[in-house]
Amino acid sequence: MSTKVLIIGACGQIGTELTTALRKTYGFSNVVASDIRKSDNEVFNQGAFEVLDARDKDAIKACVEKYAITDVYLMAALLSATAEKQPDFAWDLNMNSLFHVLNLAKEKVIQKVFWPSSIAVFGENSPKKNTPQHTIMEPSTVYGISKLAGERWCEYYHKNHGVDVRSIRYPGLISWKANPGGGTTDYAVEIFHEAVQKGSYTCFLREDTSLPMMFMDDAVRATIDIMNADAESVKVRSSYNIAALSFTPKELAEAIQEFIPNFTIAYAPDSRQKIADSWPESIDDTTATTDWNWSHTFDMKAMVSEMITNLQRELV
Repeated sequence: MSTKVLIIGACGQIGTELTTALRKTYGFSNVVASDIRKSDNEVFNQGAFEVLDARDKDAIKACVEKYAITDVYLMAALLSATAEKQPDFAWDLNMNSLFHVLNLAKEKVIQKVFWPSSIAVFGENSPKKNTPQHTIMEPSTVYGISKLAGERWCEYYHKNHGVDVRSIRYPGLISWKANPGGGTTDYAVEIFHEAVQKGSYTCFLREDTSLPMMFMDDAVRATIDIMNADAESVKVRSSYNIAALSFTPKELAEAIQEFIPNFTIAYAPDSRQKIADSWPESIDDTTATTDWNWSHTFDMKAMVSEMITNLQRELV
């Protein structure tokens, strides 16, 4: 049977680029994009698009049956900073959408599930540097709690119902193609837009706040790679650590100044600082490297160059 893909939450920061990459991989006719509403981006102009509420199991099932879907990528979620403002809605969206998809896989309606977790599953008592695959996990945010609960349910459904579910813990993601969606690491995207358009930026985190980050191309490749890996090699069915870069706002600003010498940055930490303080500074992804050959491609200089070059073309 050929692979037929449904992306739920295809118009978000990750979903936009993942949809494009999956269509290149499997063909436009084999990848269906969906989101709660149509968005003014390339996703729904290049192939099949369905308006779909991730909380509506019957609607998801109808869409799966309509297109004979085999693989579902569940990208819909309320992210860290936004979830703190709407905790009930965040829990409903982040958890019930996962249950719907896991149950469709349990019922053999679909064959394979990708569900993203996050570094938000870690907490203040987790090791800050080179946070290991298996460690203390005591998240203090609504988003982190929902992701940790989701990881446990993914493993449960795999062990008890044979569901082929795969997951990675995304660090902060950096992209020039789509806007961020309300996360604590959003500064690392906003700073580039402001640098290119205004030459200055006021950061909502302290200058010394080191967080794990990754260029979107690497994150998308990791997502597709784990889904294409042999089932036997995917030994972790909760979620895998993956890593690429770790830097502070000050270090990122200095890297941008290599390309835009007059760029200036100021700091005005807000409520997101407390969230960032509870997260790791760097991640140990040895397990993913060993199990399915994960490795990142973009270093700091390559990422900054790619961001500035493309944003100068798009925005100026």
